[in-house]
Amino acid sequence: MSDTSYTPLPQSNQAYAEAPAVTNQSRPIRAQSVWVGVVLPLAAAVLLAAAQPFWSAYLSDLVVKIMILSIFALSLHILVGGAGLVSLGHAAYFGLGAYAAVKAAGQDGSNFLVMLGAAVGVSGLYALLVGALSLRTKGVYFIMVTLAFAQLAFFVVHDVGYFGGSDGIYLMQRPAIGALDMESSSTQYFVVLAALVLVYAFIAMLRHSRFGHALAGIRVNEQRMRAAGFATYGYKLAGFVIAGALAGLAGFLLAARDAVVNPELLAWHHSGEVLLMLILGGVGSLRGAVLGTITFVLLKELLSTHAIVGNAADHWQLTLGLAIIALVALLPKGLVGINDKWQKKAAARTGQSPEAVEQGGDHG
Repeated sequence: MSDTSYTPLPQSNQAYAEAPAVTNQSRPIRAQSVWVGVVLPLAAAVLLAAAQPFWSAYLSDLVVKIMILSIFALSLHILVGGAGLVSLGHAAYFGLGAYAAVKAAGQDGSNFLVMLGAAVGVSGLYALLVGALSLRTKGVYFIMVTLAFAQLAFFVVHDVGYFGGSDGIYLMQRPAIGALDMESSSTQYFVVLAALVLVYAFIAMLRHSRFGHALAGIRVNEQRMRAAGFATYGYKLAGFVIAGALAGLAGFLLAARDAVVNPELLAWHHSGEVLLMLILGGVGSLRGAVLGTITFVLLKELLSTHAIVGNAADHWQLTLGLAIIALVALLPKGLVGINDKWQKKAAARTGQSPEAVEQGGDHG
């Protein structure tokens, strides 16, 4: 037998020899993360802005509706995708924000900032109250408590004459500030688009902050986070209030768009719908929240249109339910799960491990 001894490389040479392998894997991963997490959302926003003059009145109104509901879904994402808190009462903050905005409007004119502040403030305060009590429970009890508080708010606005009863209340003049007047459909479009971009960017930065990492840790193992010295109740309550305030922002935008609010905005099925949007898109993903909203609204619109599906439009709730069941069965990880499959195929082609590619991909 020949004596073959192994002589290790010097540390600097060894590092140099291993560096290309690490760099070759990390570069495409980082590039993919920047592309999916930053470039793609910005490109979509620019495309939406550029396309506005070409939309018909119907399509422009539909896109505005989708963008408002996307903000609503992103606000719930802070709880569900961030802290792992499934709330069935999120529509309460959405509806209260809309009501507060209309009530804050003056008789002689509707000030944009006053209405916005009222919507965000009232929704945030109610979220603080609900969160302070409901976060003392867990699991299904937490879900039921949030639902109970939402139903409480629903019956208050439904039965109290101050809120217009079942008919709701009308906004006599849409909000304006300076040259910005929401009476213009194009102004509505760009204001809502700007709000969506800002909310998306805010939540993305929140996810990568110490606060966001703490919420993620609570979602994974709250007991371990408490053992590490984190005041988990305070973090969850702060996330609850932020989520409620952003839902109030979406409510304000909807009130400015429709110029009317009614108790149906607070109904429990709206909380269920926004939760479905997150599930369709992919729980835990910012892009998923937006994609799920687009999918849900378009499915609802298409399946309820006689010109497209004929007499089946009379039973659109049934066909919508079947379509959602099919999508969830085929895509258990939501629409963003399609990207995971592409990542695994890319990993197989480049020789990288699928785990490394998934870690590098941006799930926001």
